Amino acid sequence: MIGFVKKTLQQIFDEIPVQPLSPLILPDVKITGVVADSRKVEAGYIFVAFRGINSDGHDFISQAVAKGAAAVVGSEAVNDLTVPYIQVADARQALAHLAAALYDFPARHLTVIGVTGTDGKTTTSNLIYQILTTAGYWAGIVSSVNAVIGDEVLDTGFHVTTPEAPDVQRYLARMVSAGLTHVVLESTSHGLAQHRLTGCEFDIGVVTNITHEHLDYHGSYEAYRAAKAMLFRALAETVPKSRGNPRLAVLNRDDQSYEYLSGLVSSPQISYSLHHDRKADLYAGDIRHDAAALHFEAVSKDFRLPITCALEGNYNVSNCLAALAATVIGLGVEPEAARAGIAALHTIPGRMERIDMGQDFIAIVDFAHTPNALQNALQTVRQMSGGKVIVVFGSAGLRDREKRRLMAEISIKLADLTVLTAEDPRTESLDDILAEMAQAAQGRGGIEGRDFFRIGDRGDAIRFALQSATAGDVVVACGKGHEQSMCFGEIEYPWDDRTAMRAALAELLGLPGESMPYLPTQD
Repeated sequence: MIGFVKKTLQQIFDEIPVQPLSPLILPDVKITGVVADSRKVEAGYIFVAFRGINSDGHDFISQAVAKGAAAVVGSEAVNDLTVPYIQVADARQALAHLAAALYDFPARHLTVIGVTGTDGKTTTSNLIYQILTTAGYWAGIVSSVNAVIGDEVLDTGFHVTTPEAPDVQRYLARMVSAGLTHVVLESTSHGLAQHRLTGCEFDIGVVTNITHEHLDYHGSYEAYRAAKAMLFRALAETVPKSRGNPRLAVLNRDDQSYEYLSGLVSSPQISYSLHHDRKADLYAGDIRHDAAALHFEAVSKDFRLPITCALEGNYNVSNCLAALAATVIGLGVEPEAARAGIAALHTIPGRMERIDMGQDFIAIVDFAHTPNALQNALQTVRQMSGGKVIVVFGSAGLRDREKRRLMAEISIKLADLTVLTAEDPRTESLDDILAEMAQAAQGRGGIEGRDFFRIGDRGDAIRFALQSATAGDVVVACGKGHEQSMCFGEIEYPWDDRTAMRAALAELLGLPGESMPYLPTQD
């Protein structure tokens, strides 16, 4: 059984590619855990200190030692501790390797498929997972929505992100103990750059697209793209496994990232495309949409496979191709099993999720929170009905400010009515965020009070959008999707757009239903 293994400090450092910056003799002490949060330290733990966005773990070393830490790892010089202090070049990277070693390197017993990209990561991860389980593989998944280990479903947190390295390694260890053989890991740029996925021994890397996102953290598109590329660089570092080493990169021939990634990947690579003339290894033909599903033919040199998918939008054709490339071409899954797996996936939480309470218009909740995703979402819902398209969305505080302008401009162009509202303002002024978006909307010819409105309370914004709809219209609330909270100041308030949509629809239709969740903008 693979699980947490008690090892001495010296044994651990002998097993991982992390070298102390200065020579030291490590004591023969058994380690019982590793954490980066001093509040979670227990006797025998290693406490790993690093500088974060809002705090510096080195400031909490004394508290960690007082709680029983057996050793401390950090990236800054620290003297006069009563326990061993191991200074390393990158403490975050050390945390990941330490966690992998203490869980006895579970990824080495699994075939690990990583999925990265700006948009479509969760959908593509779920498509791959569904294909594998339908084909009879014992597979698990760790996504921004949840972790699935056999019959157990675990919440991975309030907001979309990759779990911290010790959590990832714990999930992998539990999967190995449960007898799973394959795992799909949704891989965010933060998760890669912060080494949360280091030590995961990737066998296949998949990219959906790399567009405009997280430039507040990464600083530039090039740095953001380089963070995504860490997934593909990691393929070369994967140790030999008894299951074999595909070391395969699955790249999107239609995306601006293709030439860059194709040039740096040293492992085998395959490409996919919506277009036959892009000369991709897998492409889509005869794309059609009807009221129930999208249909297309997946074509490679070895097969032509008719696909039916319940998910909306051409971008989901691309996501399906990525999943087929990873499973059918990469892992040798039977094409018919892959076809059945895609057909079996009917919905993904918060992704073009319809809310139907008997109203005579379409109501949808979608996670679109980037310019590219919003454009795709609005183009997709436009195809659903001949009526108006009404969209509700905001832009997060303390995040990529350029998105505020871009998303407002896209909405003015593609929607009939835009409602600008709160979306995790954090410690920024919500009024200032909405003013930036309104200015961008006006710059593209939008007239406030006719083409767009500012309604700070998200519940009221959704109410207004629904009240503005008539028969045959589409109302879509974008940006939150599956997420279960919204941040005002430094407080996470319970919030779910789907609950809010149902509550507002119940009010509109005079039906019994859920109450509108509370946000401080209601006061």
